[in-house]
Amino acid sequence: MEIKDSRIDSGKGFDWGRTSEEYAKYRDIYPEEFYRKITDRGLCVNGQNVLDLGTGTGVLPRNMYKYGANWTGTDISPEQIGQAERLSEESGMKIDYLAVPAEELDFPDESFDVITACQCFWYFDHGRVMPNLARMLRNGGKLLILYMAWLPYEDRIAGESERQVLKYNPGWSGAGEIRHPIVIPDVVYDYFTLSEHEEYDIKVPFTRDSWHGRMFACRGVGASLTEEEIARWDEEHRELLNNIAPESFEVLHYGALAVLDKNEDT
Repeated sequence: MEIKDSRIDSGKGFDWGRTSEEYAKYRDIYPEEFYRKITDRGLCVNGQNVLDLGTGTGVLPRNMYKYGANWTGTDISPEQIGQAERLSEESGMKIDYLAVPAEELDFPDESFDVITACQCFWYFDHGRVMPNLARMLRNGGKLLILYMAWLPYEDRIAGESERQVLKYNPGWSGAGEIRHPIVIPDVVYDYFTLSEHEEYDIKVPFTRDSWHGRMFACRGVGASLTEEEIARWDEEHRELLNNIAPESFEVLHYGALAVLDKNEDT
């Protein structure tokens, strides 16, 4: 399913279904610290019912399954959901998945203790989504927004790789990240109150092959470039990594989270 949004990549269309296999292989990269930041706050654990929005290939539910929550994952892309189901079944995990846009979710009132949104919150029509999320959360429920990004101005490999993407996709808005709190649109505060946020540095290990795959599976390459452009990018990026990167290395990222409490009067 192609998505076009004037807020993202200058309106250039992208389709996560085009890169779902690579996404499943190369984007399950969050270090254990990323998940510990969640469980230390008593979230997504011990029988809680959790809804993961924009679940992609189920990275969050699959990696947090061991902490005992009951997970439901939803995503706009049927191909992403297909990969999530395959990977969960292969690991013997009982996770419910549904291919549906966040704007069209229709679970019963107070179905969930926690709703998570990892790497996806800015894609939503917040005016439509937020009242529905509040409705589906129980009283005292939490909305947890999560994010992780490489830091191109501080990490040479990340910076050079990013410039290679921009050569082929100059409107890509995923470039140029710096540390900052997660941006919360004003409409969110009609239904939720920000109770906590944190930003922290993480070093993520890669090989040349896995970093190349990670870059391919970003929105600016595999999900949006033509086959001809991808072929040229692939050759040039592999050559770049051969010139500047050892076989194994770490890329500096930062992680961020925001915890929001459901307002009592919603």
